[in-house]
Parts: sequence; C-alpha cells; structure tokens
Amino acid sequence: MALSVDNPIHDVAIVGLGPVGAILANLLAKAGLSVAVVERAADIYDKPRAITLDHEALRVLQAIGLGDFMEQAIAPHNGSHYLGVDGEIIKIFDPMPPPFPLGWNPNVTFVQPELEQALREKLAEYRHADVLLAAAGVALEQDDGTVTLTARRESGDEVSIRARYLVGCDGANSFVRKQLGVGLDDLAFDEWWMVVDTLTSDPAKRPARSFQYCRPSRPGTFVPGPRNLRRWEIKLLPGEDPEAFGAADNVVQLLKGFTDISDLTIWRSAVYRFHALLGQRWRDRRVLLMGDAVHQTPPFLGQGLCAGIRDAVNLAWKLRLVLRGDADETLLDSYEIERKPHVRAVVASAKEFGKIIGELDPVAATERDLRLRAELKAGTAETIRQKFIPDLVSGLIARDAALAGRLFVQPHVRAPDGRTCRLDDLLQAEFAIVTAAAEPMAWLSDASRAAWQHLAGQRVVITALGESSDANGILSMVERDGLFANWMQQHDVAAVIVRPDRYVFGAAGNAGELNMLVGQLLQNLSAGR
Repeated sequence: MALSVDNPIHDVAIVGLGPVGAILANLLAKAGLSVAVVERAADIYDKPRAITLDHEALRVLQAIGLGDFMEQAIAPHNGSHYLGVDGEIIKIFDPMPPPFPLGWNPNVTFVQPELEQALREKLAEYRHADVLLAAAGVALEQDDGTVTLTARRESGDEVSIRARYLVGCDGANSFVRKQLGVGLDDLAFDEWWMVVDTLTSDPAKRPARSFQYCRPSRPGTFVPGPRNLRRWEIKLLPGEDPEAFGAADNVVQLLKGFTDISDLTIWRSAVYRFHALLGQRWRDRRVLLMGDAVHQTPPFLGQGLCAGIRDAVNLAWKLRLVLRGDADETLLDSYEIERKPHVRAVVASAKEFGKIIGELDPVAATERDLRLRAELKAGTAETIRQKFIPDLVSGLIARDAALAGRLFVQPHVRAPDGRTCRLDDLLQAEFAIVTAAAEPMAWLSDASRAAWQHLAGQRVVITALGESSDANGILSMVERDGLFANWMQQHDVAAVIVRPDRYVFGAAGNAGELNMLVGQLLQNLSAGR
C-alpha cells in the first residue's frame, strides 16, 4: 500500500490487524467505507492465543461472510467441570441446550491463526481496504475534520495516512492509547500463568470437556480445542520465576503433573501475566480505542477476544451512520457508554472464577469446596456460562421499553428463494422492525414509515406458517423451529426494533408504543445537531 498526504482521505484508519482490527476492517469495508489498516507485524502469528468464542462473536463473523468457514473451523465447547482438592466435582458449567438463541452453538473453540488468515483473505476482496504490514505508528495528530497517522516501515520510510476517524486496535501495549495519554484502571487481578498448546496423536484419549483443577498445590486448566489441539493453563506459585518456569524441560515436567504426555507434541508454551484492566477513556474526539488496547480480562470466562469483537460490531455501525450523515457524531459517545460497563461486569465474573480456580490456601480451598458443592446440590449454582454475559444497560436503547438492551434472537428461516439459512443472512446491516405477524407493520404512521425508509431501515415479518417473500418493502419469512415466535410470546410483545449489531433498541405491544419508539430512536440519532 502506497499512501501519502496527497492521497484521498480514508473514512477510517485502523492501527492493528489482529482479529479485532481485522473484524472491524471487514465490517467497515463491507459497509462501503474506505479503510486503511497499519500493522506492526509482517505476518500472522502462526500459533494459537485465544481459543474460545461465543455465539455472539460467531454471529459477527457470520455478518462478515465467514459463517460457512466457521462451521468447519470450530468445535463445540462441551462445558467445564471444576475439580476440588479431592479431585471431585465442585462446580459445573454445562453447554446451553438447544434451540440456540443466536443460531450458533453458544460456546466453541477455534484455532486463532486459521481465523486471522480467513479474515485477511476476506478483507482483501475489498478494493477500498488498504493494508500496510510491517509498519508501526510513530505519530498521531487530529484536527476538527481528520486524523493524521504517521507510520514507519521497517526500512525506515515513513507513510502518512489521513482519515476521518482512527481506531486503535493495537493490543495491550497500544501506541494509540499511549499517544492519547489514556490511563488504565486496575481492577485488582494480577497472576502469572503458563499456557501450553499441544497437538495430540490420539484425539479420543481425553474427555471432550474442559477441566479446572482447583488444587492449591498447582491450579490448572485443560481445554480441548478443535481437531487435535489440546491446551493446558498452569498457575505459577509464589516465588516461582516466570523465565525459569517456561523453560522447555520444566514445561514437560509440569504437564506430566496433569496428564500422560506420550501422545502430545508441544506446539507452543508461553508465560503470561493475567491482568484485569479498564481504559479510563475510550474516545478522544476522532480517535477511539478497542480490544486489548482499552481493556484486558483474565481468561477464566473465555471472553477476552469476545469482548473485543463486541467492541468492533458496536462501533462499526455507529461510524457508518455518522459518516453517511444519518447520525450526529455524539452517537460515537454511546460506544464507551455501552461497552465499558459490559466489560467491567465480564471482568468481575472472570475474576470470580479465577479466584475459585487459583486458590492457594488449603484451608480456604476446603471451605470453598464445601460451599460450592452445597450450592450444586441445592440447585442454586448457575451452570450455564452464557448467563454471566450481561445485556446493555445504557446508551442507545429505549431503557424503559421491553427487551431494550437484549440480544435479538436468530432463528433459522426459509428464504424467499426456498433455501434455509440463519436470519441474519437475509438482513442488511441496518436497523430493522421485526414482527411475528403482518398486522403490526400497519401500526406505523406515515411519518414513521417515511423516516424509517430515510434511515434505510428494514421491515421484517417472521411467521411460523405461510410463504416467504420480499414485496412492498417488507421481507417475510417462515422460521423453522419456533424460536422467534416463542421469544415474542414469552415477552408479550408484537414488534421489536433491532439495531444493526442485533441488540434490541426496544419492543412494542401496540401502535402507540411502536411509533413512540421510532420517534425516540430518530431523536437519539440526531441529538447534538
């Protein structure tokens, strides 16, 4: 990519082409925006780091056009058993039972280099997406209309990139965050762990579920990945030296404390300091931060990468609406308002589970086992991992309306052309009014209908019976499994306004409520003008 200050201004510049940056770039490019991406590394890191995704992340990858790829690349995460001091079960996370609310298995494992390669190949399909590899940001300036990023190639040559907005997706040591002078709040978690990725020649040798070894003598975690990938995470004890701990012969000895290693080849081992950190500011005028650049979470809920993916899908449609003139730029403030408390809640749960696993005091561990076993026996322990992922509580939602801030379900539906697919495959990345019958669509006033059309909003009817069609500005389809109908009935609503990121703005039970919600949405989008 050859860029200079004389080149046209890009809509968005992105610093960092890890999975979060690549997902953001794809979402923006698919929406027709021009994107410039700068990445320090010359190549994709060829070993796994993140290993788990959830159904919300998979839905975002589906939106990019990687649904078919992910179907082949993932393996179901079959839950976790927490084993106490005596090796018996003290806590359980079960897989969420079907029907799956978002159309995907709620928790899966994957191989990160494979996903990154697919993301880059997809991004390469867009002529208005420019990628500069082996170049690091060295300076950042912004004025009222643009941001200018200076990047330096390995050769020493400098490149200047101008964009309307810039997003830092450049990891825990973010250049962009440091340029902005943004501090990180410490959420009080700091532990050394080693991650060991192995390849097995006998995939059936171990159970297909995760285990948390909650033993004070040496806490650890086992995660079966796709195909022949098997991961262990092993906690360092007080006084152990991280560098010596990660020596090859020590890695082998430690693994032997958890499993017979005769079938294993070590692919990668690395010692990490697990943190819980949260950026004090996520936006500085035309520059925004996302992913590890603005939050870091311990891995005990499998939500590190998922949190960054939520950042990307939250911000992408807001940038698109602002840049095309359908929203005031104050909409971008809702990014931090929505995402920051969400991340804080996820980190709190991850810390809680990390403390359960990593307890080093034998007396406290025994008391923990008694308490958690009692909760399991009494049926008071939450066993579905996804229940610990919160809804949106503020931002661009109609807070007093039904379902506001909840994720919209994704049923399998029959398309007008006769094929069966997931709902989102038929929707545009726009707002949508969705109903379970044709009648509520007639509730829209002439003014609401005209405003909806101006916003490029869709009108969608999902029924249990009938024919799928796309006529008179209304997309009608028949669902396969009753997921949507049951969801609407359960919450006693007739129409739902869904955001482009598939969070619910609000739901209505009658014509007055629906028109009020449309008016409230339009008012919120234009606030500040």
